[in-house]
Amino acid sequence: MTAIRSIARVLTVLALPSTVASQAKRAAPPEARKAGSLFRVRVLPTQCASVRSGRVAGEPLHFHQVGDTSFALAAVPIDSARGISLYVVCANGDSSVLRLATQAGAYRLERLRVAPSFSAAPDSALALRMRREAAQASEVSKNAHETPRMWSSPFVVPRTSRITSGFGSGRTFNTVVTSRHMGTDYAGAVGAPVRAANRGVVRLVGGFYLGGNVIYIDHGEGIVTAYLHLSKQLVAVGDTVSAGAVIGHVGATGRVTGPHLHFIVRYGSVTVDAASLWGVR
Repeated sequence: MTAIRSIARVLTVLALPSTVASQAKRAAPPEARKAGSLFRVRVLPTQCASVRSGRVAGEPLHFHQVGDTSFALAAVPIDSARGISLYVVCANGDSSVLRLATQAGAYRLERLRVAPSFSAAPDSALALRMRREAAQASEVSKNAHETPRMWSSPFVVPRTSRITSGFGSGRTFNTVVTSRHMGTDYAGAVGAPVRAANRGVVRLVGGFYLGGNVIYIDHGEGIVTAYLHLSKQLVAVGDTVSAGAVIGHVGATGRVTGPHLHFIVRYGSVTVDAASLWGVR
């Protein structure tokens, strides 16, 4: 219970209006949620005495009851600037659907000058490898909904160094916009320590074409963190790590222009800004 109350202090509260119980009061319209971020869903007892299940942006919600109120984390995809739908099913079988307003993030554009080979289209063999590696990472994220919550303390930054590239920025390689930066880059020399953002189980340790040496940690209830471009991995698949434990070292492996840590946060298949995770417990 203490853990859920702590979330309330960190994430924006969303009241869910009931569309099925005639005796329930309609809450004030919630403020717009930022695309590419986590937020909290709150279901009041006047709206649903007990929640059976819920879903936002195609991802299941994991409700916890505190007193007579139910809470869950949810995520807004970065491309959902026109709103998302929240679905809730009550224990008595009633269901409710609410359209939530969202707002696009103010993401900057980064212009990178690189060798032509860096931005060239991959050949068929390389494209196949990249798809296979992306599928491995996606499987970890999908399965995290089946893992019980493993954390009870706040999430912490994997490095305390400066951020060199923020989440969501568009990137041009030699004047051509080719991608969006779906993570947070932390400065660091090769060999600098990288720490686990919270308690969890290591689900993937590998060498990827784009991400280089990677580690994916399943924290349960849909939350996964990933650590890319490492020079060294200090954990193995199946290891349980604690918050702040050193799991690897900064490197320059994979498709990079220099050493740094690329850090990813996902709620299921939805990648979100790490800034919306800090303090969640």
